[in-house]
Amino acid sequence: MEITFTLKGGTANANQLKQKFRDLNVDFEKLAFVINEATKEFKDLEVTVIVNVEGENMEVEVKLPSVSELLKKELGIEKLKVTEEEKSGGKTVVADVPMEKIVKIAKLKMKEMLTKDLKKAVLQVVGTCVSLPVTIEGKKPKEIIQEIKEGKWDKIIK
Repeated sequence: MEITFTLKGGTANANQLKQKFRDLNVDFEKLAFVINEATKEFKDLEVTVIVNVEGENMEVEVKLPSVSELLKKELGIEKLKVTEEEKSGGKTVVADVPMEKIVKIAKLKMKEMLTKDLKKAVLQVVGTCVSLPVTIEGKKPKEIIQEIKEGKWDKIIK
């Protein structure tokens, strides 16, 4: 049996799981522990959890938040949006992202991206940034993409 649900990382509770999934015959304390271990680094972020139960065996899979959600967490901001008031004042960027944070997010998302090449994963994360109001190391994401292709970031992308 497969069950999919969302929760904030690290907040699984055995009693809540038991109420939600009464038909399951599993150790809910153990299930809550496994879910919390798998999601603890995503505290305060909504994650999708998939639990596969076959007899007494259970497998937990976590679908990570989007790149933009991970960026918000890394940057400590609530919204990746420039308000109309800010735009009228000339502001076009919400934050400047250090390349180390881009690499960190790429490493987290690599499994979902179906690549084992960190450089390609970084390019995908930076590509997502193109549509967001952020700069990376003070530059527009398209400039960073070109620099990555030219090998200028190879020392950090390893």
